[in-house]
Parts: sequence; C-alpha cells; structure tokens
Amino acid sequence: MDRIFTWIASKIAFATGQPLAFVIALGLIALWGLTGPVFHYSDTWQLVVNTATTIVTFLMVFLIQNSQNRDAAAMQAKLDELIRALADARGQFIGIEHKTEREIEKIRADLEKECEDEQLESPEKPSSDRFLENLLRRR
Repeated sequence: MDRIFTWIASKIAFATGQPLAFVIALGLIALWGLTGPVFHYSDTWQLVVNTATTIVTFLMVFLIQNSQNRDAAAMQAKLDELIRALADARGQFIGIEHKTEREIEKIRADLEKECEDEQLESPEKPSSDRFLENLLRRR
C-alpha cells in the first residue's frame, strides 16, 4: 500500500507542479467564469466550482504533505551521512530533528554564538571561508 501511494503521490505531485497544470487550472476557471451567463450565475453554477476546488485542495494537502515528508526525511538522512563521514564533524547533531522546537532553537543559538566567537577571533575571513579551508585541509 505504501509503495503504491508513494508512486501515485509522486506522479501527481510532479504533474501538478508543472506550468502546464497551472495553465489548465487557469483555463478551467476561465471556462467556468465564461459559462456564468449561460447558467444565469445560479447557485448550482457557483456550487460546482466551490465543490471542485474544495475537493482538489483537500486531496492536494495530503499529497503535498506526503511529498514534503519524504523529501525532508531523505535530506535528513543525507545530512546525517555527511556528519557521520566527516572526521571532525560532531556526531551529536545526527538525529536532532527529533528534538523539540525549544531544544533545536537552543542548539541553533549555541551554534550562532560559536560562529560569532570564531568571527571575533579571525575577523578577516567570513566563517564560510574558514569552513571551506578546514574542509579542504582535511582531505
């Protein structure tokens, strides 16, 4: 079941993320708007678009969430592998996505403070340049 849902969700998410999908949706809304005079702007005419857009939105929320969850999990696994593979990397960062928002904010604040302290020690180079130098030096 998971594989089938993932396959379907991936295909739909890819298709609906294309410019053509937007053009088709825009065309359908324009067509609906143009049929207003034919149906005398009736309640049924309005209900058609309201119902259709509600259903599509409801279903797309689940597909988008599924896609984002998979992408985030894959990205986290890749980052964890990079941390694991680098000799000087701090392994305690692996799995921090499972911590609470408050714990993660504390970690971010500590890292930013650490970077500020390093910047004060070596103000001539941005911390990103020092990071790249350290990375190249390890090779």
